[in-house]
Amino acid sequence: MKDPDNDVESGSQTTPPAHNATLSDVAREAGVSLATASRSLNGSSRTVREEYRQRVLAAARRLNYSANHSAQAVARGTSQTVALIVSDIADPYFSSIASGVMRACEDQGLVVTMSITERRPEREAALVRALRGMRPRSLIMVGSRRADARASQDLQAELGAYESSGGRVTMIAQPTMPFRTVAIRNEDAAAELAEQLVGLGYRSMAVLAGPEQLFTARDRVRGFVGRCRELGVQIPQRRIVHGDFTRDGGFVAAAELHRRDLSDTELVFAANDVMAVGAMAYFRTAGLALGRDIAIAGFDDIETLRDVSPALTTVALPLQQIGEAAVSLALDDHPASRIVPIDGSVIVRESTPRRR
Repeated sequence: MKDPDNDVESGSQTTPPAHNATLSDVAREAGVSLATASRSLNGSSRTVREEYRQRVLAAARRLNYSANHSAQAVARGTSQTVALIVSDIADPYFSSIASGVMRACEDQGLVVTMSITERRPEREAALVRALRGMRPRSLIMVGSRRADARASQDLQAELGAYESSGGRVTMIAQPTMPFRTVAIRNEDAAAELAEQLVGLGYRSMAVLAGPEQLFTARDRVRGFVGRCRELGVQIPQRRIVHGDFTRDGGFVAAAELHRRDLSDTELVFAANDVMAVGAMAYFRTAGLALGRDIAIAGFDDIETLRDVSPALTTVALPLQQIGEAAVSLALDDHPASRIVPIDGSVIVRESTPRRR
């Protein structure tokens, strides 16, 4: 049988080339035209007769052919790649979201390439600029926005240029830019946590607040402190200590809080779980019994909390589902400015027992 695109006889059985096989080698081996081989292997929207497609796939396997995705991206103006930019992959918060992104992309037959900003806002625009040259089908950014006008302007310009060339941007952050956004309701969830802790009898509290310029930290602290105030519980400024959003940041911030006097503090709220874990380590070294001498709560419900004792009271976020929601926004036909809100849910555990 002949390929309708070319007068090449079917069933050609050549010896695999010594060099890396090309698309032309595959077409010759399958006995089809170059166009038919390309459509069969590259997911063309034009239908290829199933018999020809199977011959091309078999020939590609015999020749150990691997597609040149860079060339395909240039030819199509896009690729089967999703670019993922995260702040810190060592943080379980970001790794859990990244896992959700990768799982959803795998279901769509897409490959994820990941870059890390190391929590440095000046790296964001540079990474987007570099990734634009790879022509990813979509670009997903995971990380809180910061109070840095220059960095935000540079980033928005690069993301806008990427979308102008046909890409799609999805943010997992505060909705401060005109792109599709998965927005976590941090302030509302922190307020709910405060309400439940006051309901458990806590009246004297302190806060490990995270970086001052980070909008996520600001939202969580504002929600927690504001709801406490509404319920008649005042948290003085001296009991709000800023630090890095890391385990060591929590350890150092807890030490500073202790230096300022913990004598009548009943509970410490850390603006994320990794800070809470660091604070718990410090309080142990200071000879305090967690849950008895000092209660502690966090935010995020990261997977590693299963190994923490006492079990940590926190706000649970559906982190993997957040990643999946971002992929859905990136790939489906949603408006460019659509915002998908995500709620957290309070989980009370042994680290905050009811006060007598």
